[in-house]
Amino acid sequence: MQLFQSLWGWDDSLEAALDRAASQGFDGLECNIDHACMEPLPPDEVRQLFLARGNPLILEITTGGGYTPDLADGPQQHLDQLVRALDRARRMDPLKINLITGSDSWPEPEQHRFLEAVLDLTEAEPCPVMVETHRSRSLFNPWQMPVWLERHPRLRLTADLSHWCCVAERLMTPDLIPIQVMAERVDHIHARIGHAQGPSVSHPFAPEWADALEAHRRCWQLFVDAVGTSAQPVTITPEFGPDGYMPLQPFSAEPVADIAAINSAMAGWLRSALHTPSS
Repeated sequence: MQLFQSLWGWDDSLEAALDRAASQGFDGLECNIDHACMEPLPPDEVRQLFLARGNPLILEITTGGGYTPDLADGPQQHLDQLVRALDRARRMDPLKINLITGSDSWPEPEQHRFLEAVLDLTEAEPCPVMVETHRSRSLFNPWQMPVWLERHPRLRLTADLSHWCCVAERLMTPDLIPIQVMAERVDHIHARIGHAQGPSVSHPFAPEWADALEAHRRCWQLFVDAVGTSAQPVTITPEFGPDGYMPLQPFSAEPVADIAAINSAMAGWLRSALHTPSS
């Protein structure tokens, strides 16, 4: 199992991020390709930096103008943006690439055409490329997952179940058909704990969220078990973050918990709570 530190909310340099990740026991970094600490660096410089440090990199690519897609951008705009981003990402030699792509606003036939085009573009990439189960995106609806997987056998996934909790207004659990059918297609996990009314609990280890934590753990263990003896490592990124995810104190707008401390604690918990095929 490899644990990656997210740079969501990070405002320092890439080198400082690598120092922090090493000091907190993370194996590597997951970073949006357009993150402020990445933009000024040539791709070859990023590749050399990670190579020198011996740390793997998971790159995140968003299309449609950001994490919530611009409704004015149609499928072709998303594909054009993806082509440009993949060209840059390839030169950084990432371990994996995570796509947050498409829009929940498109009709189903258009979604299928778009996803096939995405898979055509990414099939020849030298590293695994996954599409994230992210709300507001093509894979926003858990109940459609069996259809997606049947229609698109090349599709590989980043599982972020917190988004589906929000969309379906219920916890995701291993007895649900979408969770069962996707297990063998999951190449990466975003470890944030959602709940029936939102994409992030205030603190994953607070007793009031024990049921949500256990539901996510059971799903993640199912995904890890499905990897079996795959040559690819099980990769997980604790992904608690700001931007409306972490609840705030009224009036002061102070976060109710320390996000960096939670992500670090979550990484330690995952190492003991999940059992990998080799453990």
